[in-house]
Amino acid sequence: MSKVISFTGEDFYPGGSLYPNPKEANLFLSLGHQAGFYYPLPKRSRVSVPFDFSGEWFVQKPKTTIESLPDECLFEILRRLPVGQDRSQCASVSKRWLMLLSNISKNEICINEKEGGDEGYGDEGYLSRTLEGKKATDVRLAAIAVSTASIGGLGKLSIRGNNKSECGVTDLGLKAIGCGCPSLKSLSLWNVASVGDEGLVGIAAGCQQLQRLDLINCPTISDKSLVAVAMKCPNLSELSIESCPNVGNEGLQAIGKLCPKLRSVSIKDCSGVGDQGIAGLLTSTSHVLTKVELESLTVSDLSLAVIGHYGISVNNLVLNCLPNVTEKGFWTMSNGRALQKLKSLTIGSCRGVTDVGLEAIGKGCPNIKYFQLRKCPFLSDNGLVSFAKAAPSLENLQLEECHRVTQFGFFALLFTCGAKLKVLTLVSCYGIKDINVKLPEVFPCVSLCSLSIRYCPGFGNSTLALLGKLCPQLQNVELNGLEGITDAGILPLLESSKAGLIKVNLHGCVNLTDKVVSSIANLHWSSLDVLNLDGCKKIGDASLKAIASNCQVLSDLDVSRCAITDTGIAALAQGNLHSLKILSLARCASVSNKSVPALKKLGRTLVGLNILACDRLNSSTVIKLLEHLWTCNILS
Repeated sequence: MSKVISFTGEDFYPGGSLYPNPKEANLFLSLGHQAGFYYPLPKRSRVSVPFDFSGEWFVQKPKTTIESLPDECLFEILRRLPVGQDRSQCASVSKRWLMLLSNISKNEICINEKEGGDEGYGDEGYLSRTLEGKKATDVRLAAIAVSTASIGGLGKLSIRGNNKSECGVTDLGLKAIGCGCPSLKSLSLWNVASVGDEGLVGIAAGCQQLQRLDLINCPTISDKSLVAVAMKCPNLSELSIESCPNVGNEGLQAIGKLCPKLRSVSIKDCSGVGDQGIAGLLTSTSHVLTKVELESLTVSDLSLAVIGHYGISVNNLVLNCLPNVTEKGFWTMSNGRALQKLKSLTIGSCRGVTDVGLEAIGKGCPNIKYFQLRKCPFLSDNGLVSFAKAAPSLENLQLEECHRVTQFGFFALLFTCGAKLKVLTLVSCYGIKDINVKLPEVFPCVSLCSLSIRYCPGFGNSTLALLGKLCPQLQNVELNGLEGITDAGILPLLESSKAGLIKVNLHGCVNLTDKVVSSIANLHWSSLDVLNLDGCKKIGDASLKAIASNCQVLSDLDVSRCAITDTGIAALAQGNLHSLKILSLARCASVSNKSVPALKKLGRTLVGLNILACDRLNSSTVIKLLEHLWTCNILS
């Protein structure tokens, strides 16, 4: 074995004997002159890697490549690449190269001044990217950080995790965005539990043009992140924080102190936020802050007092589910006299809203135009009317689940706001009962153009007939789930409209018949644009014939769960409905394959067709219909 190892090939002679002693060769063959043997020339060994012969066996030494360089050396090489295609191509070599490139900030890039400096680095922020569910990973963020710099720059980034599975985005991915996307102006994080302060601090350090920040259900983010954003991002103008239990007063105080351009703030379900945080936020931004939204917080009357004293620029205020706020808080807020510019006010699930508090709001906020009240159990007719008298600019009023408001308060409101109220909405107000009331022969509510009554079971024919006399300028009528009304109640309302109805929604009014639809078609054919009859079980083919003959400007028709048949669909197709874009026939049990020719004809103008659960339309027919109406979005 030692001779084999020590063999170097120097004793090998082409054409000669392999053995130094010819007698040894005779043991195997004869070397007579009559025998001709051919000995080929030895081939040169093609060894590209050096060998070590010191051991018992040949040992191959490892190859030396760029991958063997440590990260520090590779970083120095990659940071000398120009921004653009070269960097993108190098990022596709391996995950390691991608992550290294994504962590090179703009200030760390070395570019020869003769090549034009950093002109290729996009600071405009034209691009928008959204990552959802499993697609939200650090690798994708790194790729975005590297690729967007040379094509306009990333301006908006939205990351939406999935509650069912852990999001793949961590602090590493956000730090890559911070390094590679200095043009970022808007960042939204939804359900991203794996991102903490380190990632957001990286964003703050690198994306100092940030103007909007949304943090929704990010449990590991704390005040440290908000302080960093406040210190590095002075242009922040919109802040939304929801379900972040580690965010508290310190972070909000820093935002209020260091972000002088803050215009909109929304704080929801953050258990660490108290009166001190809200006070610090509003006292420092009082001259620019226009929108404030507080929901599901443990703040007290003090926070509302601060709003009433410092909210001199606030025009949109939302207060939802504030259990510790009492009647005193609303009274104090209104008497602070700072909310003179307030135009939109929404209050929901606040037990402190009483008749006294609501009257004070009307007096202290004289320019309110939009007012929504939800789930206020202590509000009665007296408070509603007092507010209406004190709010001379009110144009849009919505009441939802205010069960102490009755029919008397409803009509008193119409009399009080007759010259200004444009939109009135009642939803699930069970205190309204159908009572006969005598009214003067006047038209006190000439400004009301939109009326919506939804799921108020006590609303009946008498109340509806009175509305017809009081509101002659109605254009939009929405009556949903009112099972107690019949043709006798709604016909006076339809006949009294002088302005012409544009949108009519009678969803769930099960006792209406074809007579109502015929009246609508005959009286408002020149203005009717949307008609919803979903769930009106007594409406049939006669209604479709009346619509086909008159409603030439109708664009949206819903007759789902109605008693229509193939005959009605055929009549509809023969009409002059050249403007019809959306048709819904869902759950119409009598519509069969015979309606396919009519549907094909209607489909020339349709962009949406709903034939869901039409059981007499078999699958093969539906497939043919899909092929024929390929430009129409068909729900089947």
